[in-house]
Amino acid sequence: MERLLDNYVAGEWIPATGSRALDVDEPATGRTLARVPLSSQADLDAAVRAAREALPAWRAVSTTRRAQLLFLLRDKLNVRREELARSVTAEMGKTLVDARAEVGRMIEMVECACAIPTTMQGRVLEDVSRGVDCETIRQPVGVCAAIPPFNFPAMVPFWFLPFAIGCGNAFILKPSERVPLTQQIAFEVLDSLDLPPGVVGLVNGGREVVEAILDHPGIDAVSFVGSAPVAKLVYERAASTGKRVQALGGAKNHLVVMPDAVIDRTVKAILGSAFGAAGQRCMAGSVLVTVGDAHDLLLPELRAATAALHVGDGSESASDVGPVISPEARERICERIAEALAQGASAPIDGRWLERERGAFVGPTLLEGVTAEMDAASEEIFGPVLSIINVASLDAAIALVNDSRFGNGASIFTESGAAVRRFRHDAEVGMVGVNIGVAAPAAFFPFSGWKDSFLGDLHAHGPDAIEFFTRKKTITSRYFSDGAVSAPYFVDG
Repeated sequence: MERLLDNYVAGEWIPATGSRALDVDEPATGRTLARVPLSSQADLDAAVRAAREALPAWRAVSTTRRAQLLFLLRDKLNVRREELARSVTAEMGKTLVDARAEVGRMIEMVECACAIPTTMQGRVLEDVSRGVDCETIRQPVGVCAAIPPFNFPAMVPFWFLPFAIGCGNAFILKPSERVPLTQQIAFEVLDSLDLPPGVVGLVNGGREVVEAILDHPGIDAVSFVGSAPVAKLVYERAASTGKRVQALGGAKNHLVVMPDAVIDRTVKAILGSAFGAAGQRCMAGSVLVTVGDAHDLLLPELRAATAALHVGDGSESASDVGPVISPEARERICERIAEALAQGASAPIDGRWLERERGAFVGPTLLEGVTAEMDAASEEIFGPVLSIINVASLDAAIALVNDSRFGNGASIFTESGAAVRRFRHDAEVGMVGVNIGVAAPAAFFPFSGWKDSFLGDLHAHGPDAIEFFTRKKTITSRYFSDGAVSAPYFVDG
């Protein structure tokens, strides 16, 4: 009998009160790893109550001490780094190499948050008027909640958690019900820090818990990562109840290749971008835009390199591409490939041939002859599928990027500084890569999508995290004595 996961509330692991549970299946084999409870409103209420009770004591902890605890968290996560990576591979499917990199980014987020005594500082200006001083300080928002996706079980929750608690907030995580196991390990580490009970909480569950978070009067801020339609719903519903919201949505990222690109390096970057994590990244390159002669220079090598990729269990060292998250996702991706072919595209590399008795595998797929009017060029597939469009000029490539309703990221491959300058200036996306396939920024820069890829004002991690997880308070002061005359001094003794 597979174990039923617990929630973490008020500093203790406790069973959920909900009566239903879901299987957590390993994408590579189909075997059940555990069961995740579908928590109830009462479970969330208990976590929120504990968080609100913890706030005064946690806010009173000095920023220096909170930073020290974050350093300790970093060290303890480092000790369990390999265990975390293997958990990511087991429950999400990505290769172990990819999972190790994800855990590295998870720990990088904690390292960045350790700078809280510096990054949380306010501003002071003397003599804004004669004898009048003005200062702005930052204080915690309150109880913050996060609703992350399935594709980064380790990293994405930590886009939010260390920054939130570092700023003095309490924090509640609702992990994806598809991949709840990795955060069980992370919260075991958090439990070992002896934080005030309720500062961090974990409530497993599905849609009912998500909706309860959006409406809960005891929650002050919500962070969400997922599909664009759901991000819009989350943003509108949470904002309507007065919450601070950041909602990161879907993407359709373009990889623009100029004729002067270094082909072998470009092919390697494209493979990692399009097929890493089986294409299940919001920063995956899903549309390849070849400019002029770049098409004939690039495609032969790209086809050969794609065909050589090995698809298999992510825990096996020979695997370049692991499974997608579920058999249902596999079927959806295969349907999207079939639709593209019906609309006139061709598939010289077609990953649908991959049939296994168990598991959720789709092979890397190249769709050639794609036009801007096809769904494969505009709609998110979220699988190992790369749509290829040829255009005549950089102007046409930029127009293609900017016509997308999404604006997460785009990359250009070229050795021309002038082309780079033009692209980075004109591309209507939040993150730009130059000869880099996945232009996701380091922890100390914001993850900054545009258009339908993001709803809100403040992005994830980096300086935006400090802005999001604090409220500003401005104090204007003056004193009428000159300091020479004051109240009597009191001396102990």
